[in-house]
Amino acid sequence: MIYPKSIATLIEHFQKFPSVGPKSAQRMAFYLLRMPESEVHKFAEAIINAKRNTHTCEVCFNLSSTSPCEICQSTKRDRSVICVVAETKDLIAIEKTNEYKGLYHVLQGLISPMDGIGADDIRIKELLTRLTSEEVKEVILALSPSVEGEATSLYLSKLIKPFGIKISRIAFGLPVGADLEYADEITIAKAIEGRREL
Repeated sequence: MIYPKSIATLIEHFQKFPSVGPKSAQRMAFYLLRMPESEVHKFAEAIINAKRNTHTCEVCFNLSSTSPCEICQSTKRDRSVICVVAETKDLIAIEKTNEYKGLYHVLQGLISPMDGIGADDIRIKELLTRLTSEEVKEVILALSPSVEGEATSLYLSKLIKPFGIKISRIAFGLPVGADLEYADEITIAKAIEGRREL
């Protein structure tokens, strides 16, 4: 079907979102068209405000409304531990647990030669600078167990070892409440590898 230019443009913009295909983009466009105009204005304002008022922290590269971010400014955080994550969404997931009380470093991606992303394209240099200027005793690598996450973790551990700083990695494995029979081999292998003494 040939859409009016305004609708076609809207669908085209929605398709630029990750994992949004033509059908999903079309559904979102038509949902937006059914919204009251006042709600559409609020939605547009929310997008503009998020874009204008969101900054990258100059210390850890987290997304925040301030720079340095609230976490880096906090006097209650343990400054001797830095947890390295790929994206801000990973930092948020860890913060939701209320278990980790140290600082963070957001790489803003992972090493992925297939996608043309090398070590210089993510925030590795900045992490190494922090390790020389701050009194860091431990770096926790909280990167996904994907091929890219594994490659980035190995690369970082080689770079960090000469600093004499403890390097640890979050455990991977079975989620709480999961049935062993439905888990894939890699998940089971990571669960066994990350086992702890009782």
